[in-house]
Parts: sequence; structure tokens; C-alpha cells
Amino acid sequence: MDTTHRRIGQRKNVALVAHDHRKAQLLGWARLRRDRLASHQLLGTGTTGVMLARSTGLEVDSLMSGPLGGDQQLGARIAEGRVDVLIFFWDPLEAVPHDPDVKALLRLATVWNIPVACNAASADFLIESPLMNDVYDTEVPDYEAYFAERTRDF
Repeated sequence: MDTTHRRIGQRKNVALVAHDHRKAQLLGWARLRRDRLASHQLLGTGTTGVMLARSTGLEVDSLMSGPLGGDQQLGARIAEGRVDVLIFFWDPLEAVPHDPDVKALLRLATVWNIPVACNAASADFLIESPLMNDVYDTEVPDYEAYFAERTRDF
């Protein structure tokens, strides 16, 4: 697939998500990094988003609960170029009924070349990176070229 470039501004669209057994960890992490998160647009799935807003006092755009479609809503935003960073404290030891949605979300993050943190250590590396507050050019799939090629004969 051909690629193109997408410019990510200084103010990033940061998605914050956590499985039930990781919510407290994400909330603690976010409280400690409140000042860094405050300079970005935040969004989260369902309960996590509401809990983050209450815990940090920051504005968080809350989607639906992950198992009820929030993971897929977030995946759509990634595909639309409306998410720049994904911080997803997932629980690799706990089976969840919406596991296919979780895998799809992580797959889309990889396809659209956005940074992903799956635990506190990787989230620290992301949030502390100088790139979090700078403009960043990234390479993404050129969907327009892909679509034009696929529909050329129709």
C-alpha cells in the first residue's frame, strides 16, 4: 500500500483506555501526569473517561463503554486521523468478552502508525518524550490512492 504523510500538531489527541483491573493504575498514572496531559485533547472509553475526568479535573471526551462499542468508536477515530496517541492499560492476564474489539483497536493503531503504550512504563516514555509537545510528521497509509486503485475498474 502506498503511504502519505500526516502532520500531528503540538496538541495531541490522546486516547486513554483501561481494562477494569487496570483502571486504578491508569487513574494514578494520570493524576501524577496531570500537568502534561492538560496540554492535550483527551478522550477515553466509557467508564474510564468519566473516571479520568473526575480524578484529574481535566476535560475528557468519553465514548461508549469498550464492550458496548467504545473500542470500535475509538478505532474509527484512529482510522479518521482523530487520535494521535493511544495509552491503553490492558490486562493481558484477564480474558475479556470483547477481546476481538481490543485486538482490532490495537491493529488499527498499528496500521495508522500511532504510538501505543500498554503499561505505565511505556506510557511514561511516551508522555515524557519531547515529541509529545512538538509537531510531528508521520507516515500513514494513503487511503485515497488505495481507494482509487480499487475502484478504478468500476
